[in-house]
Amino acid sequence: MRQLSEHDAAYIYSDSAHANSNVTLLHIYDQSTARGGMVRFKQILAHVESRLGRMPIFRQKILRVPLDIDYPYWIEDENFDIEYHVRHIALPKPGDWRQFCIQAARIHARPLDLQRPLWEMYVIEGLDSFLDLPVGSFAVLLKIHHAAIDVEHHNEITALLHDISPDSPPPAPPEPWFPEDAPGSVNLLVRAGFNVATFPLRMAQPLARSWSTLKSATRTFVGEFLGRPHEFPMTRFNTEVSPHRVFETRRFALKDFKAIRRLAPGATVNDAVLAVCAGGLRRYLDQQAELPDDSLVAATPIAVRARDGKEGAEEGQPSFSWVRLELGTDIADPVDRLVAIQATSSSSDIVARAVSARELVDLAEHAPSAAIAATSKMLRSASALLGDWVPLANCAIANVPGPQVPLYLQGARLTYLSAIMPISDGMGLVFSVTSYNDMMIISFTACYEQLPDPQVFAQCLRDSFQEYLALARPAARRKARAPAGKAARLAAVATPKPPRRKPVARVAAH
Repeated sequence: MRQLSEHDAAYIYSDSAHANSNVTLLHIYDQSTARGGMVRFKQILAHVESRLGRMPIFRQKILRVPLDIDYPYWIEDENFDIEYHVRHIALPKPGDWRQFCIQAARIHARPLDLQRPLWEMYVIEGLDSFLDLPVGSFAVLLKIHHAAIDVEHHNEITALLHDISPDSPPPAPPEPWFPEDAPGSVNLLVRAGFNVATFPLRMAQPLARSWSTLKSATRTFVGEFLGRPHEFPMTRFNTEVSPHRVFETRRFALKDFKAIRRLAPGATVNDAVLAVCAGGLRRYLDQQAELPDDSLVAATPIAVRARDGKEGAEEGQPSFSWVRLELGTDIADPVDRLVAIQATSSSSDIVARAVSARELVDLAEHAPSAAIAATSKMLRSASALLGDWVPLANCAIANVPGPQVPLYLQGARLTYLSAIMPISDGMGLVFSVTSYNDMMIISFTACYEQLPDPQVFAQCLRDSFQEYLALARPAARRKARAPAGKAARLAAVATPKPPRRKPVARVAAH
């Protein structure tokens, strides 16, 4: 039995009838690489069952303390049934991409049963009319509650499913497993009383050591995320969300984003991704005659270095913290927009805010007070501190790193990896950016009432990418032909810039 941290418990408490904390990982496979050219559902079921020992959380469920006077516990589900959690469905004909996205969004939107382990897996066949995907492809959707995701070891979910070779051995028999008995209500109440009684002693040293950090980080958080909530314009995505979701995605070559970033000195691939998302947002809102005069703001993670001496952190190990970043949607010129994003994301002010926000979340892991616990779920809601939800940003853009080598499920090659993210009141649009095997996949999750035409938004995203790529390719050719040294710099100054091309409309390649 293991108690949830205040951070994970916050995800349980923040679930509502119209917004839950489900995260869905979406995988698509080419089964022609499997032995015999086919993977059967029973093989996948046996494969998952044989590896449950690597992920104990998959056989654990939530046990709440009476009256919620203490944080819940993870306990083993004595009635665990693998066939309840792993399911087999098929798309009706013609089995096209639009049907698939609708089905994925519906599965994602349904709440998980809190009386069972908080995950479900769907094997989906009938993908017969997908562009750019081999005939006979199938998908696996893994839906898991955010509270059950171990952020520090998120790759274990990928390791649970996949091998790095198509010639994987047959699934081993499942290891013997005997669930522990669940504690009774009296036991839970005694534990809760002990936690309350010993809280001051347990917290005295951490609070004394971190008091200055708390003051500084709290001021930063309040000023950055909760203060001045109307500094950025409100859009259709900053209202109350419905229970219904839409999902769409586009995939791109990683090398193209590396070319795009060279349009602005010092820009990173992440800056290029932000610029493409900003361009898609600008196009869509402009088509709806809803483009604000001021820049939209995104909540996005930036890399910071772990503090020296932090337990469990290696020296120099990168970490991530969420900050608000202007997207430059008020800038018509795409290169100027990228330059503005690069300047903002690399500024010392942004990095300082990220470090302070990170320290505040670190402190929240040790201080289960209501206010600090609320700050650890800053992207879900500000209601605990303000008495009502307040939009923290116009949207969120989250990076979901994936493996850079081909992966296989029972010999079937993984060709596509993306994620469907949770949304909440005031934050009805979230982008997830997934990298896998030299591809960048940009997906978005939104409220259906706020975004009833996701295919139009996806095309705006594609058009934004094409606009940047058209500008980046001539620049790359000029760089390859340029002479070296001083002559190169003189030639660059003397050579006039080519006129920018208009966005090129293309049929989306999924």
